[in-house]
Amino acid sequence: MAGRKTNEERVTLIDEKIKKKLAEIEELKRQKERLLHPVNMKTVMAKAKEAGLTPEEIAEKLGIEV
Repeated sequence: MAGRKTNEERVTLIDEKIKKKLAEIEELKRQKERLLHPVNMKTVMAKAKEAGLTPEEIAEKLGIEV
């Protein structure tokens, strides 16, 4: 019977599908993380201040003249 796949071929195809689905799940996890913990200027500035950076140091690191 031509066109019939062996068990090994079928297992390989299933493994490929599993790999693809796992990659999709990882992307969904990244999207979820971004939604739960959004990055905005307010949080970035707060973290920079917590790290002890002055506004002048932040501007210098960004290449901004104030």
